[in-house]
Amino acid sequence: MACIKKRRGKWVVDFRDGAGIRHWKTCETKRAAEDYLAKAIPETRQWSQSAVNHGVTLGQYADRWFDLIRSTIKRRTYTRYEELWRIHLKPAFGEVKVRQLHRGRIMGFLAGKLGEDLARNTVRNIHATLRAMLKVSVDDGVLLSNPAEKLGRQLRLVTPKATRQEQIKAMTKEQRHLFLETAVKVLPRTYPLFFVLAGTGMRLGEALALQPEDVDVRGREIRVARALSAGVLETPKSGHGRTVDISKRLVEMLAQWDVERKAEMLRRGWAERPSLFYSDAGTLLDDSNVRKLMTCVLKKAGLPLHFTPHCLRHTYASLMLQQGESVAYVQRQLGHASIQLTVDTYGKWLPMGNKEAVDRLDEIQPAGSGSKVVATQGGDSRKLWSWREELNLQPAVYKTAALPLSYASPGVINQSLMVLIQNRQF
Repeated sequence: MACIKKRRGKWVVDFRDGAGIRHWKTCETKRAAEDYLAKAIPETRQWSQSAVNHGVTLGQYADRWFDLIRSTIKRRTYTRYEELWRIHLKPAFGEVKVRQLHRGRIMGFLAGKLGEDLARNTVRNIHATLRAMLKVSVDDGVLLSNPAEKLGRQLRLVTPKATRQEQIKAMTKEQRHLFLETAVKVLPRTYPLFFVLAGTGMRLGEALALQPEDVDVRGREIRVARALSAGVLETPKSGHGRTVDISKRLVEMLAQWDVERKAEMLRRGWAERPSLFYSDAGTLLDDSNVRKLMTCVLKKAGLPLHFTPHCLRHTYASLMLQQGESVAYVQRQLGHASIQLTVDTYGKWLPMGNKEAVDRLDEIQPAGSGSKVVATQGGDSRKLWSWREELNLQPAVYKTAALPLSYASPGVINQSLMVLIQNRQF
């Protein structure tokens, strides 16, 4: 049991945690002891068997965490976590016990990083790394709750949706046409790659990892099954593959590119290359080289140089939404995890007004379409009834009245329905 005792002028809190380990805490006042015990009560009431020592430091726990996640996340993500831990988190918390970390201390640390003129995105990534590490410590039974949870909004580390949308750089339809038209003249070898990026919304790593068998010319589809990241083939960002539709013009271009690719291999005496796009030396293209090649095309076309290969993905999504395509379809093409992500990212390109849609609410179904018009006592047609019960979007009282109508005598109204009309219950 937990208790508070006065010893030698001090107040001592005596309690056992969820694992049965006994703890003492000395406080100057009884109020301070009571406050401390109030925070410790959840630990005394929850039994737990920790997978690691409760006195583990964050530095010791980090070694375990990196071992756990090594095979579960992408290589680039793992490298980024390791870098943020080594540069920022380890110097500040490496010797601190995990159980001594609290929200105020973490918030002060992150606020200090913002004061060091670090990019807000970098501080957000630091917070994400610490939060992910402490989340696993909760599963291990070291902590009862994650002290790093939900600090991003308090420190404004989360960029508002409107700001994120304004930061997106997408080409107009005219700029896209000019870019592709210039690319086919200036860099005919790289033009097929640029056209795939602009015509499918693929990420650059997904396009660089495409193989000839991924293209279905007859079905006008491309299977996105892998992505190139830091020279290593991995699964796409979503963790699974997807199939994207392609236009007739893109199909024709890819068919022509396949012929040219095979002819070049015969001419150079190369074996079959596994990748659809490759360098002059026959090796996998590097994303940094693709960015340089794109800059050359942008300069030649007189387009803004802030456009990158990823901007072709933004261009695809924005133009598809502007021409009225379904958000669900665009989400599937892009490989987003949810429609919400698509709307949050590209919401400003969604059509915001459609007067034809509201006009359709007042349209009356034409006669002879399978519905039956019910006459009132005055002979005017006020109610539109359908033999399909689910189409009668009326109160429950109408259901029993609509069912007895007979095709045999269209001019005669069922007696029960007439009673309802006469009593003005409609």
